[in-house]
Amino acid sequence: MITVSNLAIQFGKRVLYQDVNMKFTSGNIYGIIGANGAGKSTLLKAISGELDPTKGKIELGPGERLSVLSQDHFKYDSYTVLDTVLMGHTVMWDIMQQRNALYCKEEFTDEDGILAAELEDKFSTMGGYTAENDAATLLSGLGIKEALHGKLMGDLSGKEKVRVMLAQALFGEPDNLLLDEPTNDLDLETVEWLEDYLGNFEHTVLVVSHDRHFLDQVCTHTVDIDFGKVTLFSGNYSFWYQSSQLALRQAQNQKQKAEEKKKELEEFIRRFSANVAKSRQTTSRKKMLEKLNVEDIKPSTRKYPGIIFQMEREPGNQILEVKGLKAVADDGTVLFNDVNFTVEKEEKVVFLSHDPRAMTALFEIINGNRKADEGTYNWGVTITTAYLPLDNSAFFNTDLNMLDWLMQYGEGNEVYFKAFLGRMLFKDEDILKKVNVLSGGEKMRCMIARMQLRNANCLILDTPTNHLDMESIQAFNNNLKLYKGNILFASHDHEFINTVANRVIELTPNGTIDKLMNYEDYIRDERVKELKARLYGEL
Repeated sequence: MITVSNLAIQFGKRVLYQDVNMKFTSGNIYGIIGANGAGKSTLLKAISGELDPTKGKIELGPGERLSVLSQDHFKYDSYTVLDTVLMGHTVMWDIMQQRNALYCKEEFTDEDGILAAELEDKFSTMGGYTAENDAATLLSGLGIKEALHGKLMGDLSGKEKVRVMLAQALFGEPDNLLLDEPTNDLDLETVEWLEDYLGNFEHTVLVVSHDRHFLDQVCTHTVDIDFGKVTLFSGNYSFWYQSSQLALRQAQNQKQKAEEKKKELEEFIRRFSANVAKSRQTTSRKKMLEKLNVEDIKPSTRKYPGIIFQMEREPGNQILEVKGLKAVADDGTVLFNDVNFTVEKEEKVVFLSHDPRAMTALFEIINGNRKADEGTYNWGVTITTAYLPLDNSAFFNTDLNMLDWLMQYGEGNEVYFKAFLGRMLFKDEDILKKVNVLSGGEKMRCMIARMQLRNANCLILDTPTNHLDMESIQAFNNNLKLYKGNILFASHDHEFINTVANRVIELTPNGTIDKLMNYEDYIRDERVKELKARLYGEL
């Protein structure tokens, strides 16, 4: 349990929030949401003790342990992977070091024996004798193979380190767990493992994430940072989003009577509660909407970019035909081989692989930026494409300001291009910024504006939610669901995939899996699981 009393956080004259009073209780998972800069990570830092609040206090339950997902991926480079996980339980780790020091002494006194017995008792109570096995199980669940457990952290890749740090935070089932963007750099299967793990976690969890599906799957409550306040209410992200949009529509409709508004809100709560009860979400087991009040539903101050893709012309019957395509990475790894598929009208295809380099290689090949090692591809004569690459850095190696940069990619006057930048929430003073100093999120919004200029009938998107905030992801997702052209994309956002794709193609070194179905059906299909195991050489 975590109790926050009269909390205020202020940097100079800027007040993030004040008078925050709330209690986070055991058995619940709290998703913290808010616009970029609202103070989501800052709240976690205040609770962990990393940052001193301007005012107020934060207390844990008596004797409770707090664990935090570390963002310092170099801190443990001199330790083994297994030891790094064990260090997540600081009290147990200290006892282990004391035990080892005692047993290494050349002269073992009676006092040492008494102390050793006390340490052994504490160690046993904490589950110390199964600790290494428990740590190894966590690592395996997060995709860190046993062969890496004895290696030094400094020898691991960045993505592997992220998983080890997550295992460290989870180790020993802490009473209180703080997770800041825990799904970053995790593949979809590992995210699902984490969802299941947290679904059975009986303690207190606070999590910041841009992954909407993850928040929906695990969260029983939402902490919304808005209006300079921190507000707690029951329900997951989807409930917050849909209810805030309903409240916004009601606020805009001044003629609607108060009684009608209340009735509409109550009906919304009833329908949403029924849907949750029927779903497979872990949150349905925790009665996440049992204490909802109509008064909890308020409009948000969030602003959503205007992401609107339109087609200049209807596509013909021939979209894209791929025959015998093969790609090999610079290190000799076969990314995919013997890839054959034909894209039909109105298909929105998500490409998957255990190696994310495979999707990038495919997209670079069909966009003419990379030569295939084998095979051919052929676009229909009516097809126009707009491509959002994974790495956009080459586009921004220039001293041009944002307006001049965008004007390279179309025809029209300044007003025309300012409108596209305005849709992406850039203000007049923003558009004179040099593009080479933009943040990752700003660059992504510029690239999306560039894509919209093309009015293409086929969109190619390589991990489009990277660097975007929740509002941009939601707006992007909403428009792609309505878009009438073809979409070829890769993503690690479960919700994005499941609500956009109607076809799944998985690329492997030994062929493809090609299914005309949505993503949820694909990952549950037992025949697909067996075929994947064969193609990846796991059988």
